[in-house]
Amino acid sequence: MPATFDPLDASPPRPTLATAALPRRVRRALEQLYALISDETAPPLERVLAEFEQQLFRQADQARLASVQAGYLETLRLVRLRRADLIPRFLVLLEAALTRVREPAPRAVKAGTPSFGDLRLLDDSEIDEDTVLRNIAVRQESRSSLGLMLLGQRFGVLAGGPAFDAERLPVGPHRLGRIFAEACQPLQIGLDSRLDLYRVFDQQLMPGYAHLVEQMNALLARENVLPGLSFVPLRTTRERPAAAPAAADQAADKPRAQPAEAAPAAAQPRPHTAWLGQRSEAAAAAERASDEFATLQRWLDERRGLVDRLRPRIPGQPPTAIAMDTGEVLDALTQADRELPRGEQSLRKISELRQALLGRAQAGTSLSRDDGDVFELMDLLYGEIEQRLRGDSNISALLNRLQAPLLHAALRDHSLLGQQGNPALQLLNTVAEAGARWTPNDEVDPQLLEPLHRAVDHVATHLSDGEAAFDYANQRLQEQLQALNRKAEVTERRHVEAARGKEKLELAKRRANETIEQHSAGQRLPRFVQSLLSQAWADVLTLTWLRHGEDSEAWRRQIEITGQIVGANNGEAGPPAPAGLEADIEHALGLVGYHAEDGRAIAHQLSLGAAPGDDAASRTELAMKLRARGRLGEDAGPTRGTLPSRNEDEQRCWEQIRTLPFGSWFEFVQNQQGDVVRRRLSWFSTVTDNALFVNQRGQRVGEQSLDSLARMMARDQARVVAAERSSLVDRAWHAALDLLRGFGAKTHDAGGGA
Repeated sequence: MPATFDPLDASPPRPTLATAALPRRVRRALEQLYALISDETAPPLERVLAEFEQQLFRQADQARLASVQAGYLETLRLVRLRRADLIPRFLVLLEAALTRVREPAPRAVKAGTPSFGDLRLLDDSEIDEDTVLRNIAVRQESRSSLGLMLLGQRFGVLAGGPAFDAERLPVGPHRLGRIFAEACQPLQIGLDSRLDLYRVFDQQLMPGYAHLVEQMNALLARENVLPGLSFVPLRTTRERPAAAPAAADQAADKPRAQPAEAAPAAAQPRPHTAWLGQRSEAAAAAERASDEFATLQRWLDERRGLVDRLRPRIPGQPPTAIAMDTGEVLDALTQADRELPRGEQSLRKISELRQALLGRAQAGTSLSRDDGDVFELMDLLYGEIEQRLRGDSNISALLNRLQAPLLHAALRDHSLLGQQGNPALQLLNTVAEAGARWTPNDEVDPQLLEPLHRAVDHVATHLSDGEAAFDYANQRLQEQLQALNRKAEVTERRHVEAARGKEKLELAKRRANETIEQHSAGQRLPRFVQSLLSQAWADVLTLTWLRHGEDSEAWRRQIEITGQIVGANNGEAGPPAPAGLEADIEHALGLVGYHAEDGRAIAHQLSLGAAPGDDAASRTELAMKLRARGRLGEDAGPTRGTLPSRNEDEQRCWEQIRTLPFGSWFEFVQNQQGDVVRRRLSWFSTVTDNALFVNQRGQRVGEQSLDSLARMMARDQARVVAAERSSLVDRAWHAALDLLRGFGAKTHDAGGGA
C-alpha cells in the first residue's frame, strides 16, 4: 500500500448521501442503513485498535532482539499517533460506497492475445494482503450466504438493476475488507503489522457480521424494500431402484473405464480444483436433508427382521438382558477404548469396540435399543468409509481413535449422523478424505498428518466437552489446512511463473530461428557461417526478443544486422558489409555472455566472411569452443520431435485437456494393482504443448506434453477427477441409508407376497 495519505480535512470533497443524486426513498433507506452500520461497527473498531495496541505491546515485550523490539514500539507509536483518523476514514469510505450504488457495474474486459511483455512477478505483499482479506471475506460470505443473497436482491431494487452479488455489495464482506484496508493507510505501518491488524479486525468485528446482515435485511424490509422476500430451497426427489444407488455410489469412488463413445464436451463433469479442506463449488451447492432417528430405527428393525427370518432363533436362548443406562455406556466406552491397541493399524470395526464395551459390563446387561442402534448406524457408516480408503495405516489409526469420541457425541445426540455441517462429521470427513485421496502409501506427508493428529487427540482427550471439543478441533484444523493451502498456492504460483518463463523463452527461440531461416533462405552461405548464425547469433536474437519484444527498435535493429550478415557472407552477389557491423556484432555477443576474444573472432567471421588468409585451425578451435559453451535456454529441455498421429480417443482426450481450467486434479495409475496418486494440473501451454503438475503441497512433480497426457487418458492410465456434489462422509452415509432402504424394500416385498 502507498506510504502517503491525505488527511481527512485536506482531501477533496467526498460524495455524501445528502448530496448524491438519488431518489428520495432510496436516499432515506441508505441513510438509515448507513446510520445502522455506523452504530454497529464503530464500537468494534475501537476494540480492534485497542486490542491491536495490546498485541503490539506484548510482541515488543516478548521480542528477544533489540531491533525487533524497536520495530514493534515504533509501530505502536504510529498507531497511537494516527488511530484517530481510522474510524472516521472508514465511515467516510463506507458512505462514499453507498452513494455509488446506482453506478453501473464495471464490464468484464475480454482477454485478448496474451502479451508476455506484461508478465511480472507478484510482490509478496500483494499476495499476502489480498489473500488475508479474501479469506476473511469468503469465510463471512459462507456463514451469511442466505442473508447476503437476500440483501443483494434488495440492493438491486435500490439500484434499479439486477441483484448484487456478494463482491459487489457495498456493505458485503469483500467491500468492507477493502474499505478497512484503505482506511488503515494513514497508520503507515509495515506489511506484517497490517496483516496482524486485519486478523484482529476479523476477530473483533467480523463475528457480529452475520447478525448485522440480518439487521440490514430487517431495516430494508421495514422501508418497504421487498418486505415479503424469503428463500425456500426447492428439493427435487429422484426415483431410482433401492439397491442400485449403493452400487452406483461405490462405483463412483472407484476407477472407471472410459466409455466407448465420446461424450460431447458440454456433458463432461466439472473437474475438481479445490485443495484439501476446501469445498468445491459443486459440494457447496449440495444440500443434505437430515434423517429422523425414528425412521432410521424403523429401517434397522426391518433389516433385523429380515435377518432373523433367514436365521431363526436358537431354542433355549437366554432371556432378554437388562438395558444399560446411557451414562453407564459412556463410562464403559471410555474404559474400553483406552484398553484397545494404538499405533498404525488397519481400520477397526465398530462392532469390535461394542464387544469390548459389553465385555466390561456386568453379566446380564446389554445396550438399550436406542444406544444399540447408534452403534449399528455408526458401524454401517464406517463400513462404507472403509471401502473408500486406500489402506493407509496412519489414517486408519486416526479413524480408529475417532470412534469413541464420535460414539460419545452420537449417544448424547441421536440426530448427529443426519445433521448437515456438524463439526464432528466435518472432522471425520477431513480425516477420511486425507486417507482416500491425498496421502498415497509411499508419500507420507508430515505437514498434513501433524494437524490431523492434534485435532483427533484433542477430541479424544476432551470427551466431556461434547460438541464444543469437535467445534474447536475442527476450527483449528481448518485454519491449519488453510495455512497449508496458502503455502501450496504460493509455491505453485512460483512454479507456474517459472513455466511461463520457459514458454516465453521457447517462443523467443522459435522467433529467432524463424528470422535466421527467413534471411538465409535461398542464400549460399558457408557451413561455418551457418553454424555461427544458428548458435551464437540465434542467442543474440533470442535475448533481444525477450528483453525488448518484437515491436521494439532494438529488435528491428537486430533483424537489420541479420540481413547484413547474410549479405556479407553471400560472396560476390551480396552487398559489402557496412562500416561498424563487426563492432555491432561483437557488442551484441558480449551481452549474451561471450568473452571479448571469442566475440571478436565470431564477429570477424560473420562480418567479413571467410578470407583466403584465414587459418582453418582457428576456425576449428572456435567451433569447439561454441560446442562446449552452453546455449541460452539449453536447460529448458530437449526439443520434441515429430509425434505420431493420435487416434480418435486420444484426439478427444487431447481436446478435453485443452479446455480444462488450471488447477484441475488428475489421478495417475501407479501400478498393475490400480493404485492411483493425485496430481494437480497447475498450468499448461497450448503453444508449447507443455503441462506442469504439482502435488498437494504445491511442489513440482514433473512436466509432460499434452500429447502424452492424452494418450495416458485414452489408455485409462490417467483421468480427470470430477468435482463431487457432496463430501466423502455424506456419500458414505447415503450409501449406508440406501443399504437400509434395500433391506426395507425386501421386507415389504416378502410381506406382500405372503
